Amino acid sequence: MRTIKKEKTFFDIKALSDKKASIYIQGEITPYAYEEFGEMSATAFKAKLEELGDVEQIDLYTNSPGGSVFDGLTIANMLKRHKARVVAHVDGLAASIASVIVASADEVVMPSNAMMMIHNPLVGIVGNAKEMREQADILDKVTDSLVETYMAKVGDKTTEENIRALMDAETWLSAKEAVELGLADVIDAPNKMVASISEDYKNKFKNIPKALLEVDKEHQANVLTDEERQAILAETKESTNMLKKLNLL
Repeated sequence: MRTIKKEKTFFDIKALSDKKASIYIQGEITPYAYEEFGEMSATAFKAKLEELGDVEQIDLYTNSPGGSVFDGLTIANMLKRHKARVVAHVDGLAASIASVIVASADEVVMPSNAMMMIHNPLVGIVGNAKEMREQADILDKVTDSLVETYMAKVGDKTTEENIRALMDAETWLSAKEAVELGLADVIDAPNKMVASISEDYKNKFKNIPKALLEVDKEHQANVLTDEERQAILAETKESTNMLKKLNLL
């Protein structure tokens, strides 16, 4: 019988001791933890979270452009309800629904070169006028849920009106700006894992900061092409064979 290996999901939950655990959310937040098996992200996340038992602190490390709103909201609410103190660390980027997950934490730490983005939820639909009006009503309700999470985090540092205006504008926040708003609590030293964003999300978002796009250009310039990798591999093999012939290996 053939064994099918599960693909790695976007999150990882690890118990470090009976009192402390780490959660990593990397990449796009998707509805399925394992596409091949159809296992729902929220179900898989809940099961792994429960396996931790009564830990006292959870460190949440995030570098994500966002993704599924409903899965993200579910994860955020699970963390909010958990008895442990949750400290979120924005390793590079917490955009869209990832920022809502981060806002559910008791404390948010952002390196000075990390970024956060908040905006209104988006949906792509095909339908008649009635169906589109219904979708618009649903989006309004989802927006209210996101605002509620943000406001619970910021307290009296800013107003609901301001948060909604920032969401309307698709606002990209530096660590300093996030702290000033109350969406983050601590500015940490710069992290080697800088904020970056995929081509797919570049097409979804409209106000991506130029600095972030420049970081991606620099990153892409330093990424080897398949042809370059193959050339290096061939050269390495040739050098290795030569050294073997000379009895140097």
